[in-house]
Amino acid sequence: MQPDDVIDKQRKGLPIYSARKRLVKELNNRTNVILIGETGCGKTTQVPQYIYQAQLNKGLMIACTQPRRVAAITIATRVAQEMRTELGSLTGYCVRFDDCTNPQTKIKYMTDGMLLRESVLDPMLKRYSFVILDEAHERTLHTDVLFGICKRAQARRKADQRPPLKIVVMSATMDADQFSRYFQADVLYLEGRSFEVECFYTGESQPDYVYSSMVTALQIHRTRDLGEDILIFLTGEEEIEAVVKTLREVSQEQAGPKLLVYPMYSKLASEAQLRVFNSTPEKCRKCIVATNIAETSVTIAGIQHVIDSGMVKSKSYNAHSGLDVLKVSRISKAQAWQRLGRAGRISSGSCYRLYTEVEFDAFRENTIPEILRSNLASVILQLFALGVDDIKSFDFMDKPTNESVESAVQTLELLGAIDDSQNITPLGRKMSAFPLDPRMSKALISAHTNGCLEEILSIISMLSVDTAFISTRSKQQECQDAHRKFLHSEGDHLTLLNVYRSYKGSGGSKEWCSRNFLNQRNLKSAMDVRKQLKELSAQNDLVSPCSSAAPTNVIRKTLLAGYFQSIAELQVNNQYKLVIGSKTVSIHPSSALFQCKPQYLLYNELVQTSKCYMRNVSMIEETALIEVFPEPMRRKLQTPS
Repeated sequence: MQPDDVIDKQRKGLPIYSARKRLVKELNNRTNVILIGETGCGKTTQVPQYIYQAQLNKGLMIACTQPRRVAAITIATRVAQEMRTELGSLTGYCVRFDDCTNPQTKIKYMTDGMLLRESVLDPMLKRYSFVILDEAHERTLHTDVLFGICKRAQARRKADQRPPLKIVVMSATMDADQFSRYFQADVLYLEGRSFEVECFYTGESQPDYVYSSMVTALQIHRTRDLGEDILIFLTGEEEIEAVVKTLREVSQEQAGPKLLVYPMYSKLASEAQLRVFNSTPEKCRKCIVATNIAETSVTIAGIQHVIDSGMVKSKSYNAHSGLDVLKVSRISKAQAWQRLGRAGRISSGSCYRLYTEVEFDAFRENTIPEILRSNLASVILQLFALGVDDIKSFDFMDKPTNESVESAVQTLELLGAIDDSQNITPLGRKMSAFPLDPRMSKALISAHTNGCLEEILSIISMLSVDTAFISTRSKQQECQDAHRKFLHSEGDHLTLLNVYRSYKGSGGSKEWCSRNFLNQRNLKSAMDVRKQLKELSAQNDLVSPCSSAAPTNVIRKTLLAGYFQSIAELQVNNQYKLVIGSKTVSIHPSSALFQCKPQYLLYNELVQTSKCYMRNVSMIEETALIEVFPEPMRRKLQTPS
């Protein structure tokens, strides 16, 4: 921990410090403020403190939302340190399955999804005087919905003559005019502190950006001074872990300074994510391999070289086909500039773009808002729980298509969350109480009725964290042999249940996990998630019966209660087609059923790479499909094709 005088000096050295009096005055006089400040100006850590110190919050809480949990946690930790208080007291954070606040908390950093969930119980957000929507340019699904929720709460508080709710929208870069019109607010600009970053493009297109990123990193390591750390942007966990492993092996084989390589992605356990912020030891260089989680908000000390693959993994939903596909695609120019800015936070640096300048010129200007490319079932259920009757008239900044809204409404009707008149049902209200996809919530509630709540709690908890299986290329056969003992002939969900039960039976042994090539951090996270889900279940009158283990066919049928729209059928040509959409799909090679061909399969996720793969699959009997399918889908299934 840094000494207090060092922290004070750092705070006063931030560009925002010289503008604090003017900023406090504007925040006091205005209801809504759009605040644009360059990366590194200090807005995320300092604005909530200025509001609190000037007592503008009138004794109420100040919420500051972040799109990502790692940002909420690290920023709250820093602010608590600056305010000389214990984390979780005056300053705290709240992310999914982790609430580090108490009744005395006044500055609360939280993920946008958590504030959205809180608004269901408190539609006027009465506990808050300020809501700061940070990194607004990212236009995440939850942030976009929060725009409308906060405006709605603001108007209702004004009508009820309650203390006003003030909204502060912050970003380093955004379409200022669009935000100004939407919030009817003036735009305030803060000077930043960005150092010069030298930008390099490739001479020709790089089809294998993963390999190119490793070559570039090793070249930097050989030619640049120590103390200049590296940040690589890749698309997902598999790529990142492969690069981390290779760079570590190469570094160990080579003489000279050591290269310390760390992964960083959203599903990584929090303690593992926080390691990237540790200072770099002498005679070493740090290299962070990250997803776009490292694009904004968080500052990793020492980064002077950024390697930008130009790619990102994002979800794209087709309302017509009902497919929610995770795919790799090009970033926007706005994202490219955000990535470049990571190299200029503390000193001048370099950005190596693994694409040509011509390719960059063809990038779209801004990222497509997530609300225009997502399955809206989850947020629309939250809106129904909030009492929003006419979804199409809700005040979205960018309205989703009617087809997307209708598709989500239809899904919720089929799940039983809303009735034919589009009123939320008691089941739907209970589903909205869980921080889960509506399909998972429905399966969890059905588990209570079917007598398999304990099993479904374990399976959902395992699905809510990153994979427990460790795959090491140098010990590939040993990994496969160790994992084989957990495989279940009926699919991946029961395989996950086997892993969870075995881990629990080992007493959470680190040695046992190592021997079985399992990730103890992720299994421990699954146990924490399960504990909180069980507490939520009890609060909603879902209690496990005191009985023996449920039959496996009952467990799979219970999963089907939520995932009846995610079914594939084996065709005469030995390929699978989706029952809804008729798209040809394949079982993912990592699945327990990869070598099997059941007639019907349930899946949790589709991933588009060279093929469209189903992940987390289980076999399903046709009798269960006929029994569980809602009537409209049952007729479709029984109609000969």
